[in-house]
Amino acid sequence: MELSVVMPCLNEAETVETCVRKTIGFFEDKGIDGEVVIADNGSTDGSQQLAREAGARVVPVIDKGYGNALMGGIAAARGRYVAMGDADDSYDFTTLGPFLDELRDGADLVMGNRFKGGIAEGAMPPLHRYLGNPVLSFVGRLFFRSKIGDFHCGLRAFNKDSIMRLGLQTGGMEFASEMVVKATLQGYDIREVPTTLSPDGRTRAPHLNTWRDGWRHLRFLLLYSPRWLFLIPGLVFMTLGLVAGIALSTGPVTVGEVAFDVDTLVGAGAALVIGFQAVLFALLTKVYAMQEGFLPHDRRVQKIIDWWSLERGLLLGGLLAVAGLAGLVASLLHWRVNSFGELDPRHSLRIVVPAATALVMSFQAIFASLFVSILGIRRRQHPPLTDPAEEAAGVVDAAAQQVAKDEAGAAEQGDEAAGAKIAIRRAVPEDDDA
Repeated sequence: MELSVVMPCLNEAETVETCVRKTIGFFEDKGIDGEVVIADNGSTDGSQQLAREAGARVVPVIDKGYGNALMGGIAAARGRYVAMGDADDSYDFTTLGPFLDELRDGADLVMGNRFKGGIAEGAMPPLHRYLGNPVLSFVGRLFFRSKIGDFHCGLRAFNKDSIMRLGLQTGGMEFASEMVVKATLQGYDIREVPTTLSPDGRTRAPHLNTWRDGWRHLRFLLLYSPRWLFLIPGLVFMTLGLVAGIALSTGPVTVGEVAFDVDTLVGAGAALVIGFQAVLFALLTKVYAMQEGFLPHDRRVQKIIDWWSLERGLLLGGLLAVAGLAGLVASLLHWRVNSFGELDPRHSLRIVVPAATALVMSFQAIFASLFVSILGIRRRQHPPLTDPAEEAAGVVDAAAQQVAKDEAGAAEQGDEAAGAKIAIRRAVPEDDDA
C-alpha cells in the first residue's frame, strides 16, 4: 500500500464522515492505493461507527492526547507513506497530491504551510495567527536552524519508516513540534507545500488550549536546545559579570551621572557564578541527551568531553580555589592592617567578592567534572572475554564430538553383542535332528 491518511479523532461525529469520504474520493480519482485510518482517542459520540461506514479503518488508542492518538494511528498504518490531518474538516484532503509527489521524489517529511497557502476568515484565532504560530515557528527556526515556516501545520505527510526511526515521545499538542525538530536534527529531507486552512465544521469548542498548549510547545523547544536554554544565556551572564567585575575591582566606575561601586561588584560576581553554572548545565545536558538518544551526536561536544577529563576538571577547580584562598588571605591581611577593627566596605569588598566568586566557581568546576565522569561510566563497556562467534563454534564442535563418541560407543557395543552370539553358537553343538 502506498499511502495511509491518519486522522486523530475525539468526538468528531459532525465532520469525520466528510473527511473520510473526501479522502477516499481522492484515492479513487488519482488511482492511489491507500487507506484512511481513524485513530480514535475514546470518542463517545459515535464517531467510530460513522468512520467505518464511510470506509475508514478505526484504530482505538487508549492513551489520551493528540500525539498519542497520532502515534497509535501511524504505527497501525499499512502504507509506505503516511499523511496526517485533523478530522474537523479544516484541511482539504483532496489536495494531498503535491505532498505525495514530494514523497515520491525522496522527501522524508513534507510540511504544509498555511501562511503561504492561505488562511480563510475565521479559520484561526487572531492570537494564534499573528502571535502564537509566527513566534513559535520563529523560535524553532532560530534554535534548530530549520527552514520550516509553519511548525504547527496539522496537514503533513512523511515516509513512515523515517518518522518511526525518530522515536517520537510527546503525547500532547507539542507532538507537531517534536516531529519537525527531531527530523531537522537528524538531517532529514524536509520540504514545504502551500496549503489552505478553512473554518472547521464542528459546533463544539476545539480541543486546543491557547496558553497551555502554547507553553508546552515553547517548553519543548527550550528543552531540546541546551544551547539556547543554558549556553547562550550563560555566556552572556559570564561576559557581563567578568567585564563589570574587572572594571570595578580597582575602584568605582562613573557613566555620565551614574556611579557604579561595590554594590554593582557583588551583582557582577553573582552574574559570573550564574553564567558559569549555566554553561556547565549546557554541557551536562548535552552529554546526557546524546547518551540517551534525545539529541544526535555532536562532534564538538565530544571533543570537549574527550579533552575535559576528571583530572583536568579537578586541576581547573583547584586553581580557582587557590585564587579564592589567596584573595581571602589578602582580605585577612587587610583586616589585620586595620587592627581587626571596622573596615570600609568600599575597599574590603573589592578583595572579598572576587575571592568568594573564585571559590564558588572552583566547587562548581569540581562537581561538574565528577558528574561528567559519572555519566561517562555508562558509555564505557568492557569487551567480552570471548568472541560470541568463537563461543558458538565451540559449542557446536563439542556437540559434534559428543555425537561421534555416542555413535562409536554404540558401534562398539554392537560388535561385542555380535561376538557373544558367535561364541554361544560355537559352544553349543547344533542338533541335526532339530
